[in-house]
Amino acid sequence: MALFDVLISGVSAAAALRRGVRRFEQGDVKAAFVLLSRAARAGIPEAEFRVGRCYLEGTGVPPSRGDGVRWVERAAAKGYVEAQALIATLCLHGMGPGFADAGPNAGAGLFGGQTVADPDFPAAAKWARRAAEAGSAEGQAVLAFILTSGPDNLRNIDEGDLWYRKSAAGGCPQGQLGYALVLARDTNDPEVQAELLRHLRQASEKGLATALYLYGMVQERGIGLPQDRAAAAQCYKQAAEKGHRSAQARWGYALMTEGNGIDPNPVEGESWLRRAALAGDREAAALVGDLYAKGGSLPPNYAEAAMWFRLSADAGHRGAARALGMLYLTGAGVVRDQDEAARLFAIAAQAGDSGAHADLGNLLLRGHGNDQDSIRTREWFEQAAASGDLIAAFNFGVCLAEGVGIERDDRKAAEWLRRAADGVVNAQYWYGRMLAEGRGVDANPEEGRIWIARAAEVGMIDAQVLLADMMLTGRGGAKDHAAAVALFEKAAGQGHVGAMFGIGAMLGGGHDVPWDRVAAQRWFRAAAERGHPYAQMMLGRYLARNLAGEQDFAEARRWTERAVAQGLHDARADLAALPPAPDQPVVAASEDLPARAAGD
Repeated sequence: MALFDVLISGVSAAAALRRGVRRFEQGDVKAAFVLLSRAARAGIPEAEFRVGRCYLEGTGVPPSRGDGVRWVERAAAKGYVEAQALIATLCLHGMGPGFADAGPNAGAGLFGGQTVADPDFPAAAKWARRAAEAGSAEGQAVLAFILTSGPDNLRNIDEGDLWYRKSAAGGCPQGQLGYALVLARDTNDPEVQAELLRHLRQASEKGLATALYLYGMVQERGIGLPQDRAAAAQCYKQAAEKGHRSAQARWGYALMTEGNGIDPNPVEGESWLRRAALAGDREAAALVGDLYAKGGSLPPNYAEAAMWFRLSADAGHRGAARALGMLYLTGAGVVRDQDEAARLFAIAAQAGDSGAHADLGNLLLRGHGNDQDSIRTREWFEQAAASGDLIAAFNFGVCLAEGVGIERDDRKAAEWLRRAADGVVNAQYWYGRMLAEGRGVDANPEEGRIWIARAAEVGMIDAQVLLADMMLTGRGGAKDHAAAVALFEKAAGQGHVGAMFGIGAMLGGGHDVPWDRVAAQRWFRAAAERGHPYAQMMLGRYLARNLAGEQDFAEARRWTERAVAQGLHDARADLAALPPAPDQPVVAASEDLPARAAGD
């Protein structure tokens, strides 16, 4: 410290304060703290306040929240308004009078917005009101926050709105943000909307992170202003650098995509998204998961996607829960577990994801999930169906038809499926089936075929296969084998195993289409390789009997044995008729029959 500082501070505490403030402004914070401490020990409120701030911020002295709170409280008790506003804020962060440090570094992070203990709203309200009534714009903002967002016993929305207005008029950025949110309750009046935007812009220009984020949202969406994605991105960037996690997510997303008025930078964008996700932003975690699930310049990484979807889902993100459920359903990046998929779909469905309701319903039909899932899902479908949702009407009809979460009732099922059939392709197929089979309605295969044909025309695979079968047999209308083959081919091209077998059966002979046993064998093989037992039996016959110009008894035996192993009794006779394998002893038919009968 300069000799002059020593001399003058020894004579006058007020002079020490003045000299300390000057030193602080010059950047010599250690010397400033010594001078301010001399004035504070003499009981000058401003000096006490400034020393408290030094301890809280770790400026010129090691940080100590406990010492900081004690000095600020002293100044506040003597009526120093800035100290009263600050002690009110500290009370909201759980650091009111009597607060003790948790450790030597306990002061770090206060002004990053961390809360170290439960808020003391009554004490905060007491000090904030004193500061507010003395004209402190900062105190007015704190009091307004308590009155509008604090405990019910302290709330007074109308009074809080007035204090926000006064604080905004005083130029406090927190007050300007708060008053903008007050005005946002009703933006039908253009003048009100203009005032809202003015306060939000002013708060953002003063660097308030939340205001920057919200003003970015306004600019990105063009709400009351011309849309400006580039300006929005810059607001997100500034707020992100100040630690606002939602802004970090938006800035990261802006860097990942085109058309935002900035140069895309996927590597930096992913880094910001990860930062937001690890800070607890569930939307950012879901976005990172989606990036890994879709892949980009590299193949998808489903294991990494599952980790981020899990993080987001655990935080309550319904879309992430459904996405993670899909990974468990397919076994992508995780061990395939349809029960876990059902659990995740149930979480997403309860959070309002209508698609997850349908996913869960499909799993319930296959025997996964639990009784409570069945009941909740059926109840949701029933409620949504009653409100006019045609997709829900279809799903409720399926629940009734299959007895999911409710006693099976074919008549009611047919009624709901008929309602949904006017707008839902799957319902057209289901209702057509019920008409063709006479389930819940009088059998009417002609009308059923019409409904099934409607679903087939728009590409529903199961409808195409069923319509082809009806055309093959002439059920519900004329036979048309050529059209049936064409429908089977469409469905087979999209992976329908039954359709593959159907083409093979029709091309193998006995139908009103040209024979082509080479093609028939090819289709039987395609279906057999996918586990179709009848296709396995037919492929065995073709290979054993040389029906397509290829004879191979060993392969014929392998395919026929597979069909028998799946319980296809018709294939047993084919297996018995095949020549024995080279290492298998020949057994007389009379000796073989009792053994077969015993094994049946």
